[in-house]
Amino acid sequence: MTTTTTTAAPRSGTTDDRGFPRYWDEERETLAPAAREKIILERIQHQLHYAYKQLPFYRRHYQEHGFHPGQVRSLEDFTTLVPVITKKMLVEDQQQNPPFGSYTPPARPGEIARIHGSSGTSGTPTMYAVSKKDWQRAADVHAMAQWCAGIRPDDIAQIGFPFGLFFGGWGVLQGLERIGATVFPLGVTDSEKHLELISRLGTTVFTATPSYCVHLLSVAEKLGMDLRQSTVRHLLVGGEPGGSLPGTRRIIEDGWGAIVADAGSTSEMYPFQTSVSCEAHAGVHLINDEVFTEVVDAHDPNTPVPAGTRGGVVYTHLWRESQPMIRFAPGDETYLAVEPCACGRTYPRLPEGILGRLDDMLVIRGANVFPSAIEIGLRSLPELGPEFRIRVRKVGALDELTVEAELTHAVTAAYRELPPDDREQRRQGLIRRAEEVLRQRINIRVPVQLLEPGTLPETTFKARRVLDERPRDTAP
Repeated sequence: MTTTTTTAAPRSGTTDDRGFPRYWDEERETLAPAAREKIILERIQHQLHYAYKQLPFYRRHYQEHGFHPGQVRSLEDFTTLVPVITKKMLVEDQQQNPPFGSYTPPARPGEIARIHGSSGTSGTPTMYAVSKKDWQRAADVHAMAQWCAGIRPDDIAQIGFPFGLFFGGWGVLQGLERIGATVFPLGVTDSEKHLELISRLGTTVFTATPSYCVHLLSVAEKLGMDLRQSTVRHLLVGGEPGGSLPGTRRIIEDGWGAIVADAGSTSEMYPFQTSVSCEAHAGVHLINDEVFTEVVDAHDPNTPVPAGTRGGVVYTHLWRESQPMIRFAPGDETYLAVEPCACGRTYPRLPEGILGRLDDMLVIRGANVFPSAIEIGLRSLPELGPEFRIRVRKVGALDELTVEAELTHAVTAAYRELPPDDREQRRQGLIRRAEEVLRQRINIRVPVQLLEPGTLPETTFKARRVLDERPRDTAP
């Protein structure tokens, strides 16, 4: 099977409209789901036994929960019997077993290809070690995902993700180089510089967070640039929710005149891509014969939920040997779709990608409010710019939520041409429409305040939308 080896070049019997193979690995990507599930179960059983025998972290964890790998004889057994692991557990184990934790096998000299990390709230980074074998395999998975997104060897790709401790742009770079595309790894820099170099180089692929792609639309508007006239034809976004939310994707695609593909993963699951969207725009495909993805009850990770039901995400490395994650629960929310996709790939899908983090949910007057729902509502109003903020305060005994949203530069300029009374009438009308849209999305009334462009901090990487101003002892 092609799932047991890496691929050096696309292998497909059909071609796309640019004359390239339609699939990176047609046999793997179009495999019958039942046959793929058999491979997944075999790899799960292998990983469980490997972790139990070789990695003290997992052996202790499983023994504490009365679990043994021999108990898993089906995918249902895997979900219902195997305890999850969390970021908090990984951090604590690294503190006790530095530098990589007891869930990492001892490495022979020269075996580790990459060391990366992610900073936690304490400022102490969580370290990730990737062996040369795993790093090479990851390159093919990234290439397959990017090929699915429409990237080809004749593209010029400009990277707007950071290059540093965070895996960020490194996996993107790795996949682009394996495909053979021309790569400009610019990273995080001045926004106007990115736009200048897109024009200067004839960039055809731009990759960054969805928030940054929306932000660049605002910068381009201020500069008098129309990104629809640029050479960019594909946008590969990731690093945060939004790329699969219809309103956000529509704003990016309409503003750039390009196709958006959402690519997802987490630092713990890197360098392997967990999902990517295709040209059919039916959500993001889960590459679940590489990283097996489950959607489970948000309150009980050992209880599966049916396709179409929202729940928590659980990830498992099926092939990674260096620091494997087995039933890692990142705290994200989504839902599954298993119907066939028009693109021909048989991987299951997340119709709206990752919706957000379960711990980002705000409880306001008894209602559960997700920032992603507010974003969906605001993105439906063309008068609003890319930046918005959600403020939560304690007013008396009640929690109150307010949304602050910037206007676009064009709307602000148009308002200035109006007499003061007409200007205020327009603003109040927009506020009423915004408040009604949010009421329909989250079922409570939320006051909206309109701000001038540039009032809120610019998004140059991941957006931070929630400002919780409640006293710490009262915020849930």
